[in-house]
Amino acid sequence: MIAPGRVRADAIARGGALPEPPPTRTIVLWCPDWPVIAAARAAGAPPEQPFAVVAKGLVFASSASARQHGVVRGLRVREAQARCPELVVQPYDDALDHRAFEPVIRAVEAAVPGVEVLRPGTLALRARGPARYYGGERAAAATLAGIAADHGAPAVRAGVADTPFAAEQAARARPVRPGERVRIVPVSGSSDFLADLPLGVLGDPELATVLDRLGITTLGAFASLSDEQVRDRFGVAGAFLHRLAGGRDPREISARAIPPELRIEAAFEPPLDRADQIAFAFRRSADDFAARLRAAGLVATTIRVGIVDERDILLERTWAHPRWFDAADVVDRVRWQLAGGVDPTGLEAPVTSVVLEPVAVDDMANHERGLWGSGPDERVHHGLARIQGMVGHDGVVSPRVGGGRTLSERVVLVPWGDAPPGGERALATVRDRPWPGKLPGPPPATVLERPRPVDVVSGDGASVDVDDRGVLSGAPEGFRAEGDRGGGFAPVTAWAGPWPLVVRWWESGGRRLHRLQLVDAEGRAWYLVLADHRWWAEAIAT
Repeated sequence: MIAPGRVRADAIARGGALPEPPPTRTIVLWCPDWPVIAAARAAGAPPEQPFAVVAKGLVFASSASARQHGVVRGLRVREAQARCPELVVQPYDDALDHRAFEPVIRAVEAAVPGVEVLRPGTLALRARGPARYYGGERAAAATLAGIAADHGAPAVRAGVADTPFAAEQAARARPVRPGERVRIVPVSGSSDFLADLPLGVLGDPELATVLDRLGITTLGAFASLSDEQVRDRFGVAGAFLHRLAGGRDPREISARAIPPELRIEAAFEPPLDRADQIAFAFRRSADDFAARLRAAGLVATTIRVGIVDERDILLERTWAHPRWFDAADVVDRVRWQLAGGVDPTGLEAPVTSVVLEPVAVDDMANHERGLWGSGPDERVHHGLARIQGMVGHDGVVSPRVGGGRTLSERVVLVPWGDAPPGGERALATVRDRPWPGKLPGPPPATVLERPRPVDVVSGDGASVDVDDRGVLSGAPEGFRAEGDRGGGFAPVTAWAGPWPLVVRWWESGGRRLHRLQLVDAEGRAWYLVLADHRWWAEAIAT
């Protein structure tokens, strides 16, 4: 027997053309009407009920009973309901489609590795390994189709061919015999099998329309054109579809990357009743958790710790980290969650298990330390996280600048270690939106937690107010804040304003505010708000 590499080497030595490598046979499993099946199960509709999922006002997929009434893909919803009054309509949910198909994928992967998900309801895999294991392509395809059917994908059909495209069309083709579930295209027979199929199977309606006007209505007629003609007229996308039509699919089966199992559970037998004992026993599991993350090239920025005691009561808490969790951080969170600010011997019941799983992970490359140790101070984080474990997750917060027109609205308090809702980018997007009436920056250094009442007077000692036209009743020359020593009025050296602001004008409780800035004799800038003819200090800049 001559090795293939020797044949290629001899061909090169003789200056001849290289022989074509043998085709990579492909098995495709296809579940008809999968979007309808997934949506109908979620809605609890009976199988015999006419059912359709819609997207952008058009029918995306319909059940067999609905198609008997003329409800087909691309039909307008009103027309579909007119043809079938008992039709149940649900919006198409891509996430539901994928989520419902996941058990089928995992079942097939458990039998044969190297599965590629073409779309929910359709799987592809190389035929060589399964054919050897199950005793032939037909036996392998039938077995895998049965596995998929047993795990929630009814009436699965299988196709086997030289290319993924041809194998999928074989699976979709009408069975030669009633009840046939497997269609096998002979080796090197993909082009002949595809030749009589309509152009619509390529999935490009515009190309099909143009070719139909040119008198080309089948894949075989399209494949008979030269590569140069198709590339010059239809570009790269058309050239790719031309190769598919001729049974020359350039794609290779690429198995999906199975996500690593990062969830860790440690069981204690007998149950442990001391927090320090549990933390010590859990240390090995924490090391295993960190090792799994490193192997996957990930870091955990948020984790969830669940503690189950012998009463089957679950104590669960989510912990966040401004950097990322290592094994020691995880053990600390378990101990703090158990202690909760009391003595380590104060557990209400012995603990039977601890469950740890990541809530948010990120690529390890995004969290490498800088050359000079840049990043949050570990001692500060450790201390604040410890306090957070005592007083609760929302007990320690850090401020962020958000969006809004008033200073109090722009202060966003985020639990220590958490990202703002939606992430920093979402917060920046809200902050940078146009906010009519917002004072220009820079913002004051100190925003008071509670506004302080203040008095503002003019040169004759009268209180300064704002009339209905937004004009000050007098120039501010004296200023006094409640709680200031001395009790007298400090002179105002500079002032600006007022600027009106209508708050929640569409509600009955809406108010009209006026804002004023002034500088006192000590050089402090005050940000004042007039509400109901009373001045309040909201911020100070020194």
